[in-house]
Amino acid sequence: MVTEAAVIERIWRYPIKSTGGEILDQAEVEERGFVGDRLFAVRDAQGKFGSGKNTRRFRRMPGLLHLRSRYVDDAGEPELLDPRGTVVPEPNAYLRRYLGREDVEVAREAAISHFDQLPISVLTTATLDWVRSAVPDVPVDERRFRPNLLVRTPPGTPPFVEDEWFGSKARIGDAVCVEFVRSSERCVMTNEAQQDLPHSSLVLRAITKAHDMRLDGLATVVSPGQVRTGDPVVLL
Repeated sequence: MVTEAAVIERIWRYPIKSTGGEILDQAEVEERGFVGDRLFAVRDAQGKFGSGKNTRRFRRMPGLLHLRSRYVDDAGEPELLDPRGTVVPEPNAYLRRYLGREDVEVAREAAISHFDQLPISVLTTATLDWVRSAVPDVPVDERRFRPNLLVRTPPGTPPFVEDEWFGSKARIGDAVCVEFVRSSERCVMTNEAQQDLPHSSLVLRAITKAHDMRLDGLATVVSPGQVRTGDPVVLL
């Protein structure tokens, strides 16, 4: 069966993990995921990466979401932007002052992956609209959930429709094929303040109550290629 599920509304890439990302009109997809996505991270002296939580691999570093990162050249290192949107000339020195710790630096991915889970996250407008309705007094957009693709689904599509895709492959655009595996288990990062989104514990609370803390569709790359805004997402 071939079913057109959605079309790409926005493409997101996050050059430096746990910072705000950049919107792209088109992007290259390789086996690792979107080219350059989370290829860099803020790393401390223990080798842990800056995040919104403390785990075996990650170290909570409050404030990173107020920063943004972007590439000028996909083959180079990303720029770091401060909360006002100004490019930081010396990222390591700035981060040490900003975070109040001397042991951090921007590091390129090596043997340990920077991804929390799988390389590609897809979020539907049906699910995003449900979150907005569940917390009507809290500003919500896809930045709270940090997907690579926000895809627009047809009217009447139920929320959490991504669950129905698990175990299926999808063709995106002309060449890219991905396989949906599972959803992300959400954490306090969904509540965190960033740019013009205020902190609110209601976001994670609503997702926890309705869907066991899970939201989006995580996928692996079957066939690489290029995707563009407006490309169809076709379930195979």
